[in-house]
Amino acid sequence: MSKFWSKRTHQLDPYTPGEQPQDQQYIKLNTNENPYPPSAEAIKAMHDAANEAMRLYPDPNATILKQAIADYYAMDVEQVFVGNSSDEVLAHTFVALLKHEKPLLFPDISYSFYPAYCGLFNIQHNMIPLRDDFSISPADYEQENGGIIFPNPNAPSGIELPLDEVEKILKANPDSAVVIDEAYVDFGGQTAAPLIADYPNLLVTQTFSKSRSLAGLRVGFALGNKALIEGLERVKNSFNSYPLDRAAIAGATASIKDNDYFIKTCNKIIKTRQTTTQALEKMGFTVLPSKANFVFAKPPTHAAELYQKLKDGGVLVRYFNKPRINEFLRISIGTDEEMALFLEKVATYL
Repeated sequence: MSKFWSKRTHQLDPYTPGEQPQDQQYIKLNTNENPYPPSAEAIKAMHDAANEAMRLYPDPNATILKQAIADYYAMDVEQVFVGNSSDEVLAHTFVALLKHEKPLLFPDISYSFYPAYCGLFNIQHNMIPLRDDFSISPADYEQENGGIIFPNPNAPSGIELPLDEVEKILKANPDSAVVIDEAYVDFGGQTAAPLIADYPNLLVTQTFSKSRSLAGLRVGFALGNKALIEGLERVKNSFNSYPLDRAAIAGATASIKDNDYFIKTCNKIIKTRQTTTQALEKMGFTVLPSKANFVFAKPPTHAAELYQKLKDGGVLVRYFNKPRINEFLRISIGTDEEMALFLEKVATYL
């Protein structure tokens, strides 16, 4: 530790990303990356954007991208916010909408960036235990709070909270911002975006990293009431007025317009997820019902040991050494060929 660190820096418990080892070639099933390439249209748009105009600052409002997102969701452009990854969008959201005197509520098993942001921004929070089946109970959020946030589908479980249950939380908390983190919604879930028209306290965040194969580009966005979006813009323009570069704006815009390719790749992942789930269950795994591009599975042996054997064999999955989930593995869905090799190795180790 450095004597030059601030007191807050000493107190931080940073987010730990999935492993990115460089010692050998791995089948990477640990960071929920899309196994298929980005849209060819997106790649072309990024190539075209890499020209002499790079000497100029990009559009600080990313107008063409916002308009493309607004068109896709049949909303006004003023209802769209974009940022450098959904993590940055969430960070601005924590500051703009979720930092209040009353505690922020989120599930105890959820995206581990949430408590990291609370530590960074000094936000009081309460973690609400999931049910024994790892589902969210809307009734548990009928308590005093300064805001609510949860992923849907949840991470790392992959379980989706149906929209009628989401509405129960919105109706019970009209005076609090309710943020739904939909990083994985495109793999069989239902977006809450249509509810925005009826609930001015609802903010929906999404990312281009997963379903649009652009994790390396770092583009995220939020949808909501114009007043909520204005709050995010105020924070963004107090932090970084130019969060998206020219290539990112061009690539993300082309990606959201290439809907046929988007649907094709999502459907391929959904199909592979189903066959992987069935194969794991035949081998004695307990697999939670997933609407994400990963499965959360409890093996018939010690999860930590199986994780290490797979890593030694060139396959990376995610293991969380935390209470309630330390007997599970989170397994990203790869190509059919990658999953076949993964299943072959699992069968050998078991």
